[in-house]
Amino acid sequence: MTSPGRTERLVLPGVLTVEQAETTVAGIAAVQREDGAIPWFRGHHLDPWDHVEAAMALDAAGEHARAEAAYRWLARHQLPDGSWYAAYDDGEADAPTDTARESNFCAYPAVGIWHHYLSTGDDAFLDSVWPMVVAAVEFVLRLQQPGGQIGWKREADGTARTDALLTGSSSVYQALRCALAIAEHREEPQPDWELAAGWLGHAIRSHPERFLDKSRYSMDWYYPVLGGALRGAAAKERIESGWDAFVVPGLGVRCVLPNPWVTGGESAELALALWAVGESDRALDILKWIQRLRADDGMYWTGYVFDDDAVWPVERTAWTAGSLLLAVAALGGDDATAQVFAADNLPTGLDPDCC
Repeated sequence: MTSPGRTERLVLPGVLTVEQAETTVAGIAAVQREDGAIPWFRGHHLDPWDHVEAAMALDAAGEHARAEAAYRWLARHQLPDGSWYAAYDDGEADAPTDTARESNFCAYPAVGIWHHYLSTGDDAFLDSVWPMVVAAVEFVLRLQQPGGQIGWKREADGTARTDALLTGSSSVYQALRCALAIAEHREEPQPDWELAAGWLGHAIRSHPERFLDKSRYSMDWYYPVLGGALRGAAAKERIESGWDAFVVPGLGVRCVLPNPWVTGGESAELALALWAVGESDRALDILKWIQRLRADDGMYWTGYVFDDDAVWPVERTAWTAGSLLLAVAALGGDDATAQVFAADNLPTGLDPDCC
């Protein structure tokens, strides 16, 4: 059950009732292993990014001990270079299934950790995981390119993939700002991080040529907004530029063009991005539409192929439910979630002398 005083922030008319919210939170909790790991679903793999997304949803629901357990799992299994593997079989740390190490996966724990601190005010926790945050950020920044963009990953043999993904770099930008917020709170300045964040934000805003062309994917459309690199008129212009291509009225957000497939995670993330730029009515509409993906156990199907009237793939993931809960929490006024995604109070880094 969710904690008293928190449940109402996961209630949204037309989206979730109290009972539905509690069922969804219980569904994510049921996926979590005793050691804190949160795989996509039991029997599938865990990746660090989606593990954190689910943990953040647990914090938004007041399940702070469970969220802390998820971050403790990361601390125990961080690799010597500050990274984590891209995938682990059912969250089993000794059974990695993808031994590449992706930059945005390794950056995202900083977002979750700052969100956990804002949810709990637990300075002792923050102190204990600070070395983990430092090591992870340093791993990520070793992949930063001269133009500010972040290389995609290190292969299993250590080879750096210097190609940059706009979605991944936008997520890293949010993570760097959260890491800087942690450093600022601890009064431990990190000038190199400030420079890196400034260069990265500038690259996202002004240099699309520095990123691989993945414009068919909806995440490349909205992630510069969701990650906080774009705000104001630039953010609204970007949202409008892709709206008719990616948004299917009454259904949700396409994952990739031109496929007739809307997905719950992308739809909930777009709702968060819309909320962050003052488009709460649109955000609410999208969250209402994707309730067709809700299953009887309170979890959410990954996607829906509307040409075939079919759920696909036949899986209900903790991170899809988590993204939905985070969007509802933001619209419902949860302060920690609002601070992390509105990003008004997050450090921005130092703007470079460029262009």
